[in-house]
Amino acid sequence: MDPTDKAILAILQRDSATPVSEIAESVGLSATPCWRRIKKLEEEGVIQRRVALADPAALNLSLTAIISVKTAQHNEAWLKRFADAVQRIPEIVEVHRMSGEVDYMLKVVVPDMAHYDRVYKRLIATAEFSDFTSTFSMEVLKQTTELPLDYA
Repeated sequence: MDPTDKAILAILQRDSATPVSEIAESVGLSATPCWRRIKKLEEEGVIQRRVALADPAALNLSLTAIISVKTAQHNEAWLKRFADAVQRIPEIVEVHRMSGEVDYMLKVVVPDMAHYDRVYKRLIATAEFSDFTSTFSMEVLKQTTELPLDYA
């Protein structure tokens, strides 16, 4: 990626609804070459998709839980069962396979503790865990979807 591609991507990461004409003007291109660069970034998979970011509070999703999961089973069957289960639970918005002492970290958004408990029960019914620890976010100090572009 050249500096122009990075500038285009920076604008789209801030607001993917920015008109191509505005992006083009910001990066010193006309609209057609700018549009072609955006399409190329999409075709290459640099831009995976364009989304609208919703406000969790506006959707009554005021409780965020971070779940640390450990398992004693490190086999393909367990992983498939677990991966399938988390895909079916919409309140689970992120799942990371980890190195170190914790095997998986999950981010869950729900309206309240009662809803969290329902998610918890659905999740523990799907696979066996050797440890399952939940912590709850009290305040968000930083949250962004913008990736740093200095490494591209």
